[in-house]
Amino acid sequence: MECNIQANKTKCNCTYEPCSRKGKCCECISYHLDMDELPACAFPPEIERTYDRSFKKFAEWVNKSSGKR
Repeated sequence: MECNIQANKTKCNCTYEPCSRKGKCCECISYHLDMDELPACAFPPEIERTYDRSFKKFAEWVNKSSGKR
C-alpha cells in the first residue's frame, strides 16, 4: 500500500507546525501511541489546539459529548 501524503494532509487537523509526520498517518499514530496519547485527528479543533492528546482528555471529551445527545 502506498501512502498518499498530499491527500492525507488535506484531512490532517494537527496544528503543531514543525511536525514531520503530517500526512504520514501510520507514523503519526505509531508516534502518539508510543507516547500514550492519540493523534490530533481524534480530537475536535478546540481540544487539539491545547496539545493535550492524552487518553484521559479523549475520555473526558467523549463523556461530555455523550451527555449532549
